[in-house]
Amino acid sequence: MMHKEWFDRISQGVKMGFDLGTFQERESMTALAGGLFIFDMRDAETGAQLEYWERKNIIVLDAGILAARLFKNSTSPNPGMNNGLTMLGVGTGATGNLLSPDAPQQGQRKLNEEIARKAFASTQFRNANGVAVSYPTSTVDFTTTFGEAEAVGPLNEMGLMSTYSTNPLIKHPILNGPTNYDPTIDITGKDLMVNYLTFSVVTKPSTAVLTITWRLSF
Repeated sequence: MMHKEWFDRISQGVKMGFDLGTFQERESMTALAGGLFIFDMRDAETGAQLEYWERKNIIVLDAGILAARLFKNSTSPNPGMNNGLTMLGVGTGATGNLLSPDAPQQGQRKLNEEIARKAFASTQFRNANGVAVSYPTSTVDFTTTFGEAEAVGPLNEMGLMSTYSTNPLIKHPILNGPTNYDPTIDITGKDLMVNYLTFSVVTKPSTAVLTITWRLSF
């Protein structure tokens, strides 16, 4: 199945001097990037589709920290390793009504109640028409698959992250946000979440396989 989606490209600019701009200006630049979320849950034995939907998601403020770090030096914080996006996490802690949770905020820095995270099964560049290509483009899909025994529960939040550890059982969350987002915190050795999505609760049983694709476009 091919999915097509177009987004406004992230803006760019150059400014000489020492004025770093207001927090609101930096926030608006992060908000210009776009993302699409594809949720596909199927019965493990029959392959019957149990749940499928697509939805836009929010790119949070810490995405700017990760982008700046990668532009500066892609060997930080772990030399010889992938320091970009590494895992997708799912949780049960979206605030608000179960059928209509609160909208995600850009100051979100971790899942509220994370129950599982996993490395990507695949990453894929796509061209402007949504077709998979072998060369780098400004659009990339990150796909994670949770097996029958994984991520079982009433899911209502998800996040795309750059983890400090390659072990999904070891977590280094930033204990800040979303309403009191503090950009002065030293995030060295912490997990950076760049996308966050809340949605009406979907219960994943132990008999289902869940495939999640996050598409980012810059």
